[in-house]
Amino acid sequence: MSRIAVIDFETTGMSPALGDRATEIAIVLLERGEVVDRFQSLMNAGVHIPAFITQLTGISNAMVASAPRAQSVMSEAARFVGDAPMVAHNAAFDRRYWQAELALAGLAAPQAFACTVMLSRRLYPEAPSHKLGALVQRLRLPQTGAAHRAMVDAEMAAALLTQIQHDLRVRHGVAEPDHRFLMRLQACSRSAMPRWLARQAVADALSAEAP
Repeated sequence: MSRIAVIDFETTGMSPALGDRATEIAIVLLERGEVVDRFQSLMNAGVHIPAFITQLTGISNAMVASAPRAQSVMSEAARFVGDAPMVAHNAAFDRRYWQAELALAGLAAPQAFACTVMLSRRLYPEAPSHKLGALVQRLRLPQTGAAHRAMVDAEMAAALLTQIQHDLRVRHGVAEPDHRFLMRLQACSRSAMPRWLARQAVADALSAEAP
């Protein structure tokens, strides 16, 4: 599976366990580092958006009032993603909403999530901040709009993921830093990572030389 779905939610708060709901979803579908498709929608979950959230995201109660119902949006999003594995910046947050909103729609959420925060901490430990905007600026990646809208953040996370995969290939000799590899990398401790990457590069080189 070469496709990866990079996702971002805007929400009414920090946790669906506290009754918070999603207000917007965006998904960027990557295949071998290239954007091949996009999905984006506001969603009406029937809950009030606090004023401070509107100030942060620009998403108002009036905007979601005319948006499709959340269950409909999530059903479409699940069809869009299919069985592609997923990536998000601070994946624990987006995974919670992906699972919670799909559960409310009566759908399963089997996708594994890799996290560009954890991956960037492994690859760029010298960065003073691992927030998405700070990493995008430090790595000179494209920024397509104001942060805290789902598609802008999903696009930036996709660009960051592509850069991470590029650096794994070029700087660390990893032949195929696919989603499964990224999951293993983020689980590796920072102290063990250099030795682990070196062993992986050697294994990849030997595999390439094998008849």
